[in-house]
Amino acid sequence: MGIESLGGALHHERQTARQQCASAVLMARPAAFAYNPETALTNKMQRPAEGAGAGAGIREQARAEFDRLARALESEGVTVCAVEDTAEPPKPDAVFPNNWVSFHADGTLVLYPMQAESRRRERRPEVIDAVVEQVGFKVSRILDLTHHEAEGRFLEGTGSLVLDHIGRVAYASASPRTHPAVVEEWSRELGYEPCLFEAFDRSGVPPYHTNVLMCVGTRVAVVGSEAIGSKDRTRVLERLRATGREIIEIGHDQIERFAGNMLELATWDEAMGDSGVLVMSEAARQALRPEDFARLSACTDQVLAVPIPTIERLGGGSVRCMIAEVFLPA
Repeated sequence: MGIESLGGALHHERQTARQQCASAVLMARPAAFAYNPETALTNKMQRPAEGAGAGAGIREQARAEFDRLARALESEGVTVCAVEDTAEPPKPDAVFPNNWVSFHADGTLVLYPMQAESRRRERRPEVIDAVVEQVGFKVSRILDLTHHEAEGRFLEGTGSLVLDHIGRVAYASASPRTHPAVVEEWSRELGYEPCLFEAFDRSGVPPYHTNVLMCVGTRVAVVGSEAIGSKDRTRVLERLRATGREIIEIGHDQIERFAGNMLELATWDEAMGDSGVLVMSEAARQALRPEDFARLSACTDQVLAVPIPTIERLGGGSVRCMIAEVFLPA
């Protein structure tokens, strides 16, 4: 390959990475983080605080974990829009903003129907205003799906949807928080092919969100194939393999420790130029088999693992849940 051809290939690869991965993110610093009994009805990964380990101490631990992750992302060159949550009304899950809003490269802003009433309070205009002002996102269209709440149909953002932006495929595991009809509507409006499937934990209960068992990056996809229903497993794996990505399959042990809940982001470095960073929690990092971690590392420029044990234990969500990508026009 000549120098010009090589340069063209590298440019194409960088453009592809930017298409799949956002370089800016929204995060919400929690003000009233706590175990939420309402969401725990469908999120079996939540664990209540034991004994006296609750209240202000828990909130401070969650804020410290949030700050650690935000600083780590910024150190890797990711633009972080960190918005302060408000203490009143209490919003124990506000640290997971990707469930109620998403920002797309064509200027589309999507507002999502949330199952728990306590989570609907998280939809605050000032959060969107902060993204517009601090990151430069320009809203050209608002797709408001929140009317589905009145009919008991839900779709909780990029928790419910795992998106292949390059191939325009929306993966979604049906659950009480992910209604197939709303997935279909979202896909029509955004121009994606829906790939719906069933999945179950060890007890036969659907995982509350698709993103606890699946991650799609530029060159790699992680999928909890052991959890996908037998009638759907081959179809989903074949759809992923058809993209040409490296496919890493994980089981229930890894899913339960959030090894499916990771996200690749785009970064820029003076030495490396455009690059990618795969972000996960330290618990997820420890859950991965050494050979799988090696394969993951080979498919991105950097792996970032940050400990967030309090948020994972009480909130039942991990690093990917804390990050709402903000896609800006190329």
